[in-house]
Amino acid sequence: MTFLLSRIAKGIVVLFAIAILNFFLIRAAPGDPAMVMAGEAGAADQAFLDQLRARFGLDRPVHEQLFIYLKGIATLDLGFSYRQNRSVASLIGERLPATLLLTGTAFVISLALGILLGALAAARAGRWSDTAITTGALLFYATPLFWIALMSQIVFSLKLGLVPNVGYETIGAGYTGLARALDIGHHLILPALTLGLFFMALYARMMRASMLETAGADYVRTARAKGVAPAAVTRRHVARNAILPVVTLAGLQAGQIVGGAVLTETVFAWPGIGRLMFEALAQRDYQLLLGVFFVSSAMVVAFNLATDLVYRMVDPRIEVGA
Repeated sequence: MTFLLSRIAKGIVVLFAIAILNFFLIRAAPGDPAMVMAGEAGAADQAFLDQLRARFGLDRPVHEQLFIYLKGIATLDLGFSYRQNRSVASLIGERLPATLLLTGTAFVISLALGILLGALAAARAGRWSDTAITTGALLFYATPLFWIALMSQIVFSLKLGLVPNVGYETIGAGYTGLARALDIGHHLILPALTLGLFFMALYARMMRASMLETAGADYVRTARAKGVAPAAVTRRHVARNAILPVVTLAGLQAGQIVGGAVLTETVFAWPGIGRLMFEALAQRDYQLLLGVFFVSSAMVVAFNLATDLVYRMVDPRIEVGA
């Protein structure tokens, strides 16, 4: 509990530091929200611009805007979107479940396939299956994510018609209960696989290298010399210790999956916070952008904390208070 509370306290400090950094980075970006709104309204005279800036607090000094923003974060108030006339928290709350569903599914797929394929490649090192797995992993790692997304849409949706190409669910179908869950899952297949393949390549290569290194350790040779079955040696001694670097990498990459979701959600029209971030950036919606950045940062901090706790489950020799 002491470890958990100390990490939560450090995470809060990190979140406030990130919030301050994001605030100044967004303010330094070119573009004026008032000018964008006035241009869309067809009234770009100075009086209307001054009215917009005063209404949304953009005419105040920067340090005063920062104080108001940090005060809102301390009270879990992410501000108000002047573009959509709604609170930022409500906008993110609507989109967050879709992003968690996409990123969570992609994370599980990438981790499971990465560990499985990496272990298979290590067990058959030097054979054609090892070459095929490592070549495929390198190919998916080197290929841009948006290109994989577009090609998967063309092949599996437009050409073969196996899965829908865009959207969260079938519009106007009126599904409920299990039928709606299956419909959402059908739409989830393509974006989740597309997002998971890139990270699967990282985990597969890491698992292969870690297992080959662990297989040469003294305790593994001792277990084999004692007559332990090869399958038991691989499962109990090699795989269990080799998976620790993969868990470390997965904990770090879990936050990056949220970043990768921006491209995936945009290509597949998935209604998550990644697409919301893209829309807010195009509209110069500062408050909404800051809110999405803050929630994304909180997710990364939470993933890192969960990784530290998983360490203790994977290897009981690790002291959680270290």
